[in-house]
Amino acid sequence: MLICFVSKIFGSALKGVVFGVACLALNITNAAAQSTQQNQLDAPTSAALVALEGLSFIKKLKLAKVGDDVAQFSVAMDYEEGLNAARKDAVQAARWYREAALQGNMEAQYRLAKMVSGGALDVPQDMNAAVKLFQSAAERGHLQSMNEMGLHLQQGLGMPIDLVAAVKWYEKAASKNFAPAQVNLGLLYVKGEGAAQNHAEAFKLFERAAASGDAWAMNNLGSMYEMGWGTTKDVEKAKALYGQSMNKGNKMAELNLRRLADGAAANTGTAQ
Repeated sequence: MLICFVSKIFGSALKGVVFGVACLALNITNAAAQSTQQNQLDAPTSAALVALEGLSFIKKLKLAKVGDDVAQFSVAMDYEEGLNAARKDAVQAARWYREAALQGNMEAQYRLAKMVSGGALDVPQDMNAAVKLFQSAAERGHLQSMNEMGLHLQQGLGMPIDLVAAVKWYEKAASKNFAPAQVNLGLLYVKGEGAAQNHAEAFKLFERAAASGDAWAMNNLGSMYEMGWGTTKDVEKAKALYGQSMNKGNKMAELNLRRLADGAAANTGTAQ
């Protein structure tokens, strides 16, 4: 989701004014330049997986069959991604994520929810089941799932739109320094949806997320500097942030940077 704002760039041939558009973006999970945090495993799961390092897929599968939820999760990942001699098989991945999820494995709940919400190959889409899985994991502190709850409530996916509730979920994850939630919460503050409009708070959230390396946050922080929202207007800082975001693969930041460059060129041409 993009939020675009018209800004005046003086000095063009069009009677002295050309309109440029500064765009901020919602950090959704399938964004082209999403935060690396989006797919990071939680600490307990990461630690548990270390114990399985070095085991063959067959040995992990044997452990999975006798009820080891970490082995079930690991086998599911192998099937989903085609790793460790496992053939890529979405159905088997969903099966083993489900087995681990039934034992309360939060990472498995999240991964299974992602599969059924998107309708992976040969896995039927079931938005209601996805929401239940996200909520179960989110209520137990899973940051990615908290962010997903915010997104689903904001966009009305599998549940009615409730922007106030979306803000609450984003706040919970943002307070734990989860960059995608900080970006998404910041955008709601920019628009004044689900909470009072607050450019200063949005700026702080984008700044914190950008400091962690989030490309969308860098783009959005650049737009805040460009517009002078929540901070003193500073086009040079905006350019620098757009450039940093672009270098991480963010295409929107590239467009924003190009737009500013075109405006500067137009100004130079008019001055001559």
